Amino acid sequence: MEKQILVIKLGSAVLSGKNGATNALMVKKITEEAVALMKKYRLIIVSSGAVSSGKHLLQDYKGTLTDRKAAAAIGNPILIQLYQKYFQKHKVAVAQALCERHHFSNRKQFLQLQSTFETFWENKIVPIVNENDLVSNNELKFSDNDELATLLAIGFNAQKMILCTSSNGLLDHKKKIIPVVNVIDDHIRSFISHEKSAVGLGGMLSKITFTQLATSLGIEVYMTGLEGKTPFQDTLAGKKGTHFIAGRSNLKARQKWLLSGSVTMGSIYIDKGAEKALVARKSLLTVGVVKTLGNFSAAQVVQLMNEGEEIIGVAKTKIDSSSIMQQRSMKNTIAAHADDIVIF
Repeated sequence: MEKQILVIKLGSAVLSGKNGATNALMVKKITEEAVALMKKYRLIIVSSGAVSSGKHLLQDYKGTLTDRKAAAAIGNPILIQLYQKYFQKHKVAVAQALCERHHFSNRKQFLQLQSTFETFWENKIVPIVNENDLVSNNELKFSDNDELATLLAIGFNAQKMILCTSSNGLLDHKKKIIPVVNVIDDHIRSFISHEKSAVGLGGMLSKITFTQLATSLGIEVYMTGLEGKTPFQDTLAGKKGTHFIAGRSNLKARQKWLLSGSVTMGSIYIDKGAEKALVARKSLLTVGVVKTLGNFSAAQVVQLMNEGEEIIGVAKTKIDSSSIMQQRSMKNTIAAHADDIVIF
């Protein structure tokens, strides 16, 4: 039986020591657990920490975008060397995978990425993933590594995802961990803290947003901390953290790929008539488009937004954003074909 895919996302807050630099002992602990989990899972580790590992080497670090890019470029080799050092003690090799948005929005590139990861797993190599901060521009960046981890989990058809957090799980109003969440509704959202850590980009809002997307596509999500001797194994066994129960999903691999690029190049806002047609599995015509957001080309993946500004699905466009707007009065012009649309 083929091993399940498990994505583990580690944020800067859980990896950093008191001085803000990456905590080597924490990396050691993570690798020990990862090696144990390799017996049952094919692992993808999405690790932050490059910026915090490199920023202390910049004389006047102010946290600007340029500073962060420079710090990430300095810190990435430091971070990967730490992982390599501790995995090697268990005779396990690691591979650094620096991802960018086009790896998800371009089907051919995504399949190449998927094939490369399969090669890693066949050779018992653990991929350590991060965003390629040095070359990614501000408009096309991942919002944070919670998003990157989720897109990998969706695109690779992972069964489980662990999001590590300094809060050790989702806390209720009494600061107690909620052990199980069946549905993310308004009641659950009322517990969300909008605070971000001093070293991270994300926060609980980000984690809940991408957890909802992942669980809606059949991925079990666990939110936990790194306390204890075997935190990942204890979390998967239901002994700690918060378990977000997965829903059922019948989407095919190609449809999941479309969703893995869903927060990509832009958005198309549609009217009620177009929304009704899409629910009935018809193509999106330009006459049903209210407006577009972002400059996207033909064959790129965009979000579909209804009149209430809710994301109702994603689509691979047939024509570019300017052509869609120019041809809104033309009755039979297709903006996205039915085969290239996924409705949530």
